[in-house]
This record gives sequence, structure tokens and C-alpha cells, in this order.
Amino acid sequence: MTIDPATLATILAMAAATLAARLAGAFLVRRMTLGPKLEQALNTVPPAVLMAVVAPTALTTGPAETAACAVTALAALRLPMLAAATAGVVTVAVLRALGF
Repeated sequence: MTIDPATLATILAMAAATLAARLAGAFLVRRMTLGPKLEQALNTVPPAVLMAVVAPTALTTGPAETAACAVTALAALRLPMLAAATAGVVTVAVLRALGF
């Protein structure tokens, strides 16, 4: 298997940008006092990002994937993100096994 140098450079640049953003955010949050409204607003970011990632799948694929996206969205309202994503993966696996 060979990796195109441009692809590798792109992956490394995206990883570096992601790491820099996370570190900068962690650094800034430690230096600030978060009010309850700001903390509540920040708590809505993970579900919003999850929906931004799964929405295209829900709109462009088959019924198993659409149902799994709905399950993921509903689970994200009450469960941690990892559990919600796991529920979606299990749902799509089961529905595909059933022939949907």
C-alpha cells in the first residue's frame, strides 16, 4: 500500500490543526470562569457536531442508515456521545443484518 504525499500532508495538517484547536480551547477555558449560560451553551456543542456529521448520512443513504441516525439523535439527548454513537452503529448493523 502506498500513500500519496499530498494526502499524507493533508492528514497531518488536519491532525495538527485539530490538536492546536483543542489545546488552545483547553488553555483558554482553564483561564476563564464560565458562567452557567456559557457552560450550558458549550454543553450543546458535542450533540450539534454529532448531528452535523450524521445528517448527510441520514439524507443520502438507505433506510437502515436513516433509522440509525434517528436513533443516534435521540440517544444523544440523554446519553454520552460515545453511547449515542454506539447505539447508532448497533442499530445500522442490526438493520442491515435484517435486510433493510
